[in-house]
Amino acid sequence: MDTNFSDDFEVKGKFSIKKTSTKYKGKLTKEEGKQLLIQEKEKLRELQEKLYADGSQSLLVVLQAMDAAGKDSLVEHVFGGVNPQGCHVTSFKTPSSKEYSHDFLWRHYLALPQKGMIGIFNRSHYESVLVCKVHPEYNLSEKTWDSVKDFDDKFWENRYESIRNFEKHLSQNGTTVVKIFLNVSKDEQKKRFLDRINEQEKNWKFSLGDLPERALFDEYMKCYETAINETSKDHAPWYVLPADDKWFARVAAIQIIIDTLEKMNLKYPKLSKKDRLELQEAKKQLESE
Repeated sequence: MDTNFSDDFEVKGKFSIKKTSTKYKGKLTKEEGKQLLIQEKEKLRELQEKLYADGSQSLLVVLQAMDAAGKDSLVEHVFGGVNPQGCHVTSFKTPSSKEYSHDFLWRHYLALPQKGMIGIFNRSHYESVLVCKVHPEYNLSEKTWDSVKDFDDKFWENRYESIRNFEKHLSQNGTTVVKIFLNVSKDEQKKRFLDRINEQEKNWKFSLGDLPERALFDEYMKCYETAINETSKDHAPWYVLPADDKWFARVAAIQIIIDTLEKMNLKYPKLSKKDRLELQEAKKQLESE
């Protein structure tokens, strides 16, 4: 690629959501982007096979966004060409009673990709410093806290520290973490909500519960900004993608994922001398049949 979306959209230094565009302003056209995505999907498929064969590392892709930002369709269009045996998607909903009976990271540990695999978190451990910060009363379900008054600045700093430690631990033990925030505008979200209402085949996507959350859009943006600033590290970087144009977000995301895999220095296993000799012997037996 002539462009480098990894460098363009990686959070480096202080991040300001108000100064970050939700629209792509480059020279790539939509048609060029669609063709590029097709080409890059083949490259991703090859890298995923290499990751699986290497078997010593894993990749965790964290996707976060507001409703209707395009997380589900990004997973479909970016990962649609990889071998499903080497890729697993986990969509995190409201925790169950069993999950609430553990610490907030427990269910995320259970969903981590094993070595050789790509894991995708569609929403993630960051919900604990996003929706649970906008609605602090949700934290009371953990049964550890007595009142929303417990959720002071120190409480949230402890949450960010837990997340930083979690991701650092993963990076030190063979799991590369890449985090993508699909930055959609409030106007574009409104348009997509209306599309879901007006187009019958999309009606199932719309929930009346989306509207109260939309009313808190600006508050969510503040939480995203803080979370990204608190947790974007070299070993677990955040990439903030303009998501008003879905086609572009997909192209940028796949390049970021490809670049990340290429930096992992993956290698196909090399056979020992003994194994090579046995392979040649097997070849002779097959050819003599």
